[in-house]
Amino acid sequence: MQGIWILGDQLNAAHPALQALERDHGPQEARRRCRLLLIESTSVLAWRRYHRQKLVLVWSAMRHFAAELREAGWLVDQREASSFGDALTAWIAKHGIRALAVMEPAERPFRQAIERLQLPIPLQWHPSNAFLWSREAFAAWAAPYKQLRMELFYREGRRRFGVLMDPAADPPGSQPFGGQWNYDQENRKAPPRGLSGPPPLRFEPDAVTRAVITKVEELAVAMEAAGDGGLPGQSQPFTWAVTRTQALAVLEHFIATRLDGFGPYQDAMVSGQPTLWHALLSPYLNLGLLQPLEVIRRLEQAGLERGTPLASLEGVIRQILGWREYTHGLYWWFGPDYHQRNHFGADRPLPPWLEHLGGSGMACLDTVLGELAITGYTHHIQRLMVLANYGLIAGLDPQAFTAWFHRMFIDGFDWVMQTNVIGMGLFADGGLLASKPYAASGNYINRMSTYCKGCRYNPKQRSGADACPFNALYWDFLARNREGLGRNPRMGLVLKQLEKIPAPELVAIRSTAASHRPTEPHR
Repeated sequence: MQGIWILGDQLNAAHPALQALERDHGPQEARRRCRLLLIESTSVLAWRRYHRQKLVLVWSAMRHFAAELREAGWLVDQREASSFGDALTAWIAKHGIRALAVMEPAERPFRQAIERLQLPIPLQWHPSNAFLWSREAFAAWAAPYKQLRMELFYREGRRRFGVLMDPAADPPGSQPFGGQWNYDQENRKAPPRGLSGPPPLRFEPDAVTRAVITKVEELAVAMEAAGDGGLPGQSQPFTWAVTRTQALAVLEHFIATRLDGFGPYQDAMVSGQPTLWHALLSPYLNLGLLQPLEVIRRLEQAGLERGTPLASLEGVIRQILGWREYTHGLYWWFGPDYHQRNHFGADRPLPPWLEHLGGSGMACLDTVLGELAITGYTHHIQRLMVLANYGLIAGLDPQAFTAWFHRMFIDGFDWVMQTNVIGMGLFADGGLLASKPYAASGNYINRMSTYCKGCRYNPKQRSGADACPFNALYWDFLARNREGLGRNPRMGLVLKQLEKIPAPELVAIRSTAASHRPTEPHR
């Protein structure tokens, strides 16, 4: 009997191991000679206490996918276990599995964990189909460059997959549709008063999801009783899609209600409006419920048919065809030691309010953390310019902060968070990914959000008890790292501004910053 182990982020009926079996033996014979396994293991909580919404999403989606495979005629076993290894070994013995096929995991640690199991049967790896660029194709693209910039990669992806390319160009498809590759400058508008986006599509939990919610709550109680701190976030209300049909409905709802308005305010942050026009597709892409090229093709088709503003259409396609593929490619290209990088030598522990998802006293952080507690989600600017920005200028330990992002976000995986947090958010890789640190003062948050209204801190003040901590921490970050930052040509202007601050005022600013930084280095 052939076995196929389907991992929790590979919930795709076009799974390459299934396709290979059908290709070799035909659909009916493939279903007769093969058993499929999905394992719902609580061992993941021994090293990462994941957000409750994330656990509910992954486990419920796995159960629904197993049911769909059974309806399609496959022999499917779905196991709840305390460890992957024990469940897998017992299943192999019970069903006489002679060979096990696995799709290449998106995460390096999981591949290593599977290899350490030392299974008594042959293990057959199948290339992943979760991304448009294979690791080999990305490496071939990356090899000639000294610096890998997303814009160059994105343009190559547009050409390679024929996305938003002009058929009237000479030669056809050689130039971008509309004559411009990137409309990012048009998509950075600050929120006007009363800005409100369309409501997202939500789903009521069915019996399967309700059972998973009960399981997660029981696990949280048991962990608290054992002194393990429980699980962060709330499991209810849970409104995420858990099937491919629902995920496709989210895509169509985005096209119908949010796509046209996505561009202009994609960087805006508004209290009480946690999603605005954002697509909310990343959890489903990262679990395999949606495939990247099908989403891109559907967006392109619908956008051109609807006459969607090109800045909005290109902007959302760039996030999938550009950023998602780019960060995954870099994750494997940079190698297994990338996660250890710490360019600034940051060593401060995470403040307790990060784990509690609130209680910082700063309106921006507490608003974002409050939204994260409820849904396990915030959009990309909240992640980069509020959460990661704080971690960067406060000098938080990059490894601890990256692990926090991985645990707390419903779309977070190892490949997602290493490049996004260590590279983009914290500049801990010294510029392998980004060309400069994305450090910003409270002025940016005040301009691009509504959070500062009513905050106890003054966004225009740099020192003193009422000063915005982001202001003091920003200038303190520049002062702490002045020598290293001076070698970056993109930091020249702000460092000249630092030099203009009178010495007594800088002392006061740095004293204020010290009061907002965790005092004990992380060990």
